[in-house]
Amino acid sequence: MARIAIVGSGFGGYGCARHLERALRPAEAEIVLITPLDYSLYTPLLPQVAAGVVQPRSIVAPLHRKLHRTKLLPGAARGVDLDARTVEVTKLCGDHVKVPFDLLILAPGSMTRTFDVPGLSEHAHGLKTLSEAVYLRDRVMLQLELAASTDNMQERASRCSFLVVGGGYTGSETAGSLQLLTSKAMRRFPELRGLLRWTLIDLADRLLPELGDHLGRATERILRERGVDVRLGLTVDKISADSAELSDGTTLPTSTVIWAAGVTPRPVAASLGTETAKGRLVVGADLQVPGQQGVFALGDAAAVPDLAREPGAVCGATAQHATRQAATVARNAVAALRGTPLSQYRHRDLGFVIDLGGLQATADPLGVNLTGPVAQLVTRGYHLLTVPSGRAKARVSGDWLVNALTGDDLIRLDFLLDSSGTLAELERT
Repeated sequence: MARIAIVGSGFGGYGCARHLERALRPAEAEIVLITPLDYSLYTPLLPQVAAGVVQPRSIVAPLHRKLHRTKLLPGAARGVDLDARTVEVTKLCGDHVKVPFDLLILAPGSMTRTFDVPGLSEHAHGLKTLSEAVYLRDRVMLQLELAASTDNMQERASRCSFLVVGGGYTGSETAGSLQLLTSKAMRRFPELRGLLRWTLIDLADRLLPELGDHLGRATERILRERGVDVRLGLTVDKISADSAELSDGTTLPTSTVIWAAGVTPRPVAASLGTETAKGRLVVGADLQVPGQQGVFALGDAAAVPDLAREPGAVCGATAQHATRQAATVARNAVAALRGTPLSQYRHRDLGFVIDLGGLQATADPLGVNLTGPVAQLVTRGYHLLTVPSGRAKARVSGDWLVNALTGDDLIRLDFLLDSSGTLAELERT
């Protein structure tokens, strides 16, 4: 019996496993899913988890319940030996094993991209995992509580000032959602009124540059109207425990820097030794690694040719692409097993949605530019369609309703109270 090894349980890996279970007869292949998690995470709603609008367990699909014939290997893929056709895995218990494969599907996802910025590794916090979302909410609430407990105005200013680095999806949605949360929290901290500051910076000349002019301009306008200080054409030169130095020479007092300056593939992608583009594995339109029959890559780990655009363009690192690529990879894996021709990945963008919290959002479904409550309705409808399980859809809907009717309790969970909250720790880099 052939063995199909899948690395990663995100949109790509989880989707491939689901499609393969439906397409293959039990005797045709054994499916092994290598992942340190026992769930698939719906990452687009992480900013809402951080803001307390959605509960953490609402945005996960449990693998043990959703996958029926796939064997789960709880561990992290450290490398791939293409000659021996094995994946090197470190299990969560610490054991090291080699997993042989006939077909390999690489969908390890990504981690937050970092740069050589002094203080970044010690003081910045990301929003790529469920742990980071829970930690970030607790940290933001703690800063307000600590600020209210001191008469030192310099400390108050630092704790009430929040800096978001990166004007893409994560940065824009995080700034919008958490700014709204902290603004409402000011009713509980009257002594801090006038001190709350949210700053969003990006090196580009507009927010969301990869999504076209409308979404970026509309998002910037809404955030500015909310009171977010949007500064473009800037980056961070240095981060300390209570300040951040920007590239224009200014220093912002801040105790919380949220780093959302893009993503990079996990290191296992580079272990193949094949051609990469900005860290992503170069693959053909059939999502197969050139010269490596039966080895596929997709999602954030792969530079997939975008046949809907000009020659040389590659698909963006988005959940929408990873979900669709999973269906193509699964079809091609089945075709490779059965000796039939492989198909190419083609797509048509359905549009993009940006949730800025409350009734505010921007969207362009099928090219129709929307803002405000109508855009929010479209945005939440899109998320309900794509959340990966029926239970998750019900829980997310319930969370939205409860939050709309009762508001936020403004409490800290403190599950990660003793954590440093660094990218290295919470993203297991």
